[in-house]
Amino acid sequence: MPTIETDDGTTLYYDWAGKADGPVLVLSNSLGASLGMWDDQVAAFGARFRVLRYDDRGHGQSAAPEGPYTLDRLGKDVVALLDGLGLDKVHWCGLSKGGMLGMWLGAKHPERIERLVLCDTAPYMPPAELWNERAATARDRGLEAMAPAILERWFTAPFREQSPEAVEKVRAMIVATPGEGYAATCEALRDMDQRTAIRSIEAPTLVVVGAEDPATPPDQARAIHQAIPGARLAILDNAAHLSNIEQAAIFNEVVLGFLGG
Repeated sequence: MPTIETDDGTTLYYDWAGKADGPVLVLSNSLGASLGMWDDQVAAFGARFRVLRYDDRGHGQSAAPEGPYTLDRLGKDVVALLDGLGLDKVHWCGLSKGGMLGMWLGAKHPERIERLVLCDTAPYMPPAELWNERAATARDRGLEAMAPAILERWFTAPFREQSPEAVEKVRAMIVATPGEGYAATCEALRDMDQRTAIRSIEAPTLVVVGAEDPATPPDQARAIHQAIPGARLAILDNAAHLSNIEQAAIFNEVVLGFLGG
């Protein structure tokens, strides 16, 4: 199993796919999901790019050390991954938490980012009480208890009814997430505020959002779009939070169009 170790000894799992000599495109996951959330993108993106997927600490096949975590810590993990794989500069496509990390990288390590795709995400997500409650539930009861509410936010009702296999695949990712890893990441997002920092992002940026996303709504995407100079905005109809799954074909087309694929 391919892994790298961060400066604090945390093991991160990663996976390569796609064109071996293509430019590198990193796909970064949502809170509560593993790298399998990008399965609908691998073939389309891999035809032009060398696709790197990974699991953040506390998720998937990466280690889940005790929290709390911080966004800086999660960001430093990404830098450790890029350094460990000898990657100086990459394209970045992140959804939700992955988009938050994309903003962090674009602002704090602009030299590492070629083009930036920020999907269904936000630079700031109050109130703190919401994240404290989610963290407590994850530690006390695990993700099984939280999965139904998460899936309601992540997919529209028609998609949940019409695509039960896709929804079940995501539910399995959610319930497999360690309670401590989920909770500690909630604490990182609770304390995040990148509203000022993102104004310094210079990388060409595309902001993507599902028109029916209740978790990070289109108004959040519009605010990011307005804050980052020269950014583009794409709002995908008939999609909630995991727009890359619910509207995979149009998502792939929009992202590849922006990346030059």
